[in-house]
Amino acid sequence: QVQLVESGGGLVQAGGSLRLSCAASEGAISSRAVAWFRQAPGKAREFVAAIAGLSIRTSYKDSVKGRFTIFRDNAKNTVSLQMNSLKPEDTAVYSCAARNTFPSISETAGGYFYWGQGTQVTVSS
Repeated sequence: QVQLVESGGGLVQAGGSLRLSCAASEGAISSRAVAWFRQAPGKAREFVAAIAGLSIRTSYKDSVKGRFTIFRDNAKNTVSLQMNSLKPEDTAVYSCAARNTFPSISETAGGYFYWGQGTQVTVSS
């Protein structure tokens, strides 16, 4: 069983930065792929970034490449998303998710079994 808790959301001006963290309060996530998804009002949930288990391999949505970085801290059992050069279109609820057992990355929500409650990110213009 894995329980995920996100933190770090908030309100920031365009061009600013935020760091989101996903902490596993129960269960280790070092061997599991972990992803960040986001959902803006009236829009479908979309993949943002993912990091493989037991690997440094990562994957990003095209529109965030070069601006967002996903990384792990296995000692703290966390996965973080550093978001720089934020744009108003990045405004959404961001949720982290972990795969059940697989270390490989999936870019679809259905590939993830454990989900956090989400954290709001609002970027003002």
